[in-house]
Amino acid sequence: MPTIPEDEPHRHRLMAESFGVDAERYDRARPRYPDALVERVATGARGGAVLDVGCGTGIVARQLRAAGCEVLGVEPDGRMADLARRLGTEVEPGTFEDWDPAGRRFDAVVAGQAWHWIDPVAGAAKAARVLRPGGCLVAFWNVHEPPLAVAEAFAEGFRKVAPDAPIDVRPRRGQARDGHQPLLAKAADGIRAAGGFGEPEQWRFDWEWTYTRDAWLDQLPTQGALTRLPAQAQSEVLASVGAAVDELGGSFTMRYTTVTVAAWAGGPR
Repeated sequence: MPTIPEDEPHRHRLMAESFGVDAERYDRARPRYPDALVERVATGARGGAVLDVGCGTGIVARQLRAAGCEVLGVEPDGRMADLARRLGTEVEPGTFEDWDPAGRRFDAVVAGQAWHWIDPVAGAAKAARVLRPGGCLVAFWNVHEPPLAVAEAFAEGFRKVAPDAPIDVRPRRGQARDGHQPLLAKAADGIRAAGGFGEPEQWRFDWEWTYTRDAWLDQLPTQGALTRLPAQAQSEVLASVGAAVDELGGSFTMRYTTVTVAAWAGGPR
């Protein structure tokens, strides 16, 4: 169920800026990131200063603060940024490419579910400029693979209400295993092209989460395929998916893989 445009997603600004339509729902329903990833990033940052690019409502920032890091967020959507601030994250407005670091340096630059909205070369070059020597750039995404019946219900419902949408929502078996490889390759190529980093690494973290019908239907409207749909069209998609979850007994186990590209300023550590 991919919901990211496959052709230069960083140019799809309307979708990128659509997630703040319901920031409270986004923060409530979106999955967090596995502890093993958070600990690895915090270790790479040496518990120091972290810049959270496209911080949204501060989900990543709060997890990293709990792991002992100091976190500053950069976020272009004022609605998302306002909620992040209310929940305790310091946030500065703007896109990462245009943001002014004002001479500040960081031990890590991270982007959770956000790096694809950033120009891969310009973003990596900006990260290299704001990182201290030995600092890490870490971009990561949660890739989910629902049961086939749930994925097919979503695809069928979405195609009925938005047949011309520029998103491929066909179910793909092995999505959690293979995870957004084109995005990972694009991010790694951007890091190489920008210079200033060692060879990018890929990490992966496999985990599971059980959703009730209501919990999954709460999250679906926060995904890019649905954020710009009219309310009635959203309702039709949710009804289709809800019926599929009911057929499974009212809940299901989601397989997640958190896929990651990481690189260190100045070369490998």
